[in-house]
Amino acid sequence: MITVSLEKLLTTEGMNFRNYCVMVLLLFIASQAVGQTFTSSNLPIIVINTNGQEIVDDPKIEADMGIINNAPGLRNALTDPFTDYDGKIGIEIRGSSSQSFPKKQYGIELRDANGDGVEAPLLGMPKEEDWVLFAPYNDKSLLRDVLAYKLGRDQNRYAPRTRYCEVVLNGEYMGVYVLIEKIKRDKNRVDINKLDPEEITGDNLTGGYIIKIDKATGSGGDGWSSTFPPPLRGNDQLINFLYEVPKSEDIVPEQKQYIQQYVTDFETVLASTTFTDPVNGYAKYMDAGSFIDYFIINEVSKNVDGYRISTFLHKKRDSDGGKIYMGPVWDYNLGFGNANYCTSGTTDGFVLEFNEVCPDDWWLIPFWWKRLHEDPAYQAQLEARWTSLRGGPLSISTIHTYIDSVATVLNAEAQQRNFERWPVLGEYVWPNYYVGPTFQSEIEWLKQWITNRLLWLDANMSSVITGVENEQNQLQLFPNPFENSVTIQTHNDHLMKRLQVLDMTGREVFQTLFSEDEYQWEGKAISGNMLPKGVYILHLYNTGGILLDSRTLIKH
Repeated sequence: MITVSLEKLLTTEGMNFRNYCVMVLLLFIASQAVGQTFTSSNLPIIVINTNGQEIVDDPKIEADMGIINNAPGLRNALTDPFTDYDGKIGIEIRGSSSQSFPKKQYGIELRDANGDGVEAPLLGMPKEEDWVLFAPYNDKSLLRDVLAYKLGRDQNRYAPRTRYCEVVLNGEYMGVYVLIEKIKRDKNRVDINKLDPEEITGDNLTGGYIIKIDKATGSGGDGWSSTFPPPLRGNDQLINFLYEVPKSEDIVPEQKQYIQQYVTDFETVLASTTFTDPVNGYAKYMDAGSFIDYFIINEVSKNVDGYRISTFLHKKRDSDGGKIYMGPVWDYNLGFGNANYCTSGTTDGFVLEFNEVCPDDWWLIPFWWKRLHEDPAYQAQLEARWTSLRGGPLSISTIHTYIDSVATVLNAEAQQRNFERWPVLGEYVWPNYYVGPTFQSEIEWLKQWITNRLLWLDANMSSVITGVENEQNQLQLFPNPFENSVTIQTHNDHLMKRLQVLDMTGREVFQTLFSEDEYQWEGKAISGNMLPKGVYILHLYNTGGILLDSRTLIKH
């Protein structure tokens, strides 16, 4: 039976004795009704009481919330005092398609007794007033979003911080949740200037803004449509931008006009014949590094929503750099092989090709992404970034170690309770590509999927780096992957070329000059020793040092 101590009933601020007695009764009834007894956890516990009100999509209703988060190594019991927070909140159901699931996710605003927003540092995260209680339901690994945000932070960019917890709502055990930082302007979140309604001229007007490409659900639908329709559209689809910060109810006409014109100018230049100009081309308007990192996260996860839904952009004030930055990353529960439609849950193929695969989907990818890959400077920056990340945070062993560490904590007890409450293991939940019989099978499948995905990207990233539709490739490799030797074919020009081989840390392991149109490399280093199994990057240069082509090669 779930119980709450009499001491807590008498001393907890913001909730009177009668309300607590009602909550205790509800706890007892709910624990029997769902056949579960929940009294303590190795995770923090969040207790919410709506005092008889129903939580709706909009607006937020007032409720009471307490968090039990004892010192590391100590268990958290429902009879323990609230630690991180004990007070009022506004709460609403959030999400789009996820609202159809019985396990709901919630938007949370911390409030004082007068109903005004108040900041607090929850579960060790920087203080703020707006939070998300994310409810993993169709993601039975319980960690796809958490993993994506971790990879985003590993790129040294802001991505929402996360903390696992278990939730009790109105006396009913609700399972494992993830407390996530809501994307918003804040020095510890998206660090851009605050834009007040009266700031409508000069440098103040230029930032900061957060906009997103998304469904209108949950955003008020206020924004504008791009004058550049998505390529290969099957109907009359448009790219729609929504105001996020300032909020649609706060942004004034001058600010709307400014950010809309800025994005239009960016798209116009990107579509022009001079888009690669380093001064007046697209680089004047956007931060290429942030676009590259966003591309990498979406392709590593093969996020079916990538580039077209839940896609955030932000713009800093001109005095702070003033360009458009992609991100933060958001909403990856359908990534990492968890979607069975359009780009599918297989480990091959680029999400970049979504419009070709599903031209009739109402939300398509802007023309930006393929256009950027036509610029050699952008290609070179992507290549260098991919090589750097694969030698560090995107190495298979690093990602597997992180997944195992999270799974170990969840597997101690919390996932068992979660799947008793929500018995979806072994059952198809839209839009699962893989359905595993156990939590551990879901974890192992995810790890293998990531391994296969990274190896596929290693072998195919060069097709993006050198241009998706480039037919002038100088290098052909076979077999790839190889075991003993690989044949390298080039164009029939009989000119001297330099072949360079790098490992995934960027270290040169082999180079040679050759003038033949076909060269056979035996997989040996400059020292003559056979290189270990792994992933390598091959560069082909002319004698003037100009990069002709690049390929990723896998040695088995």
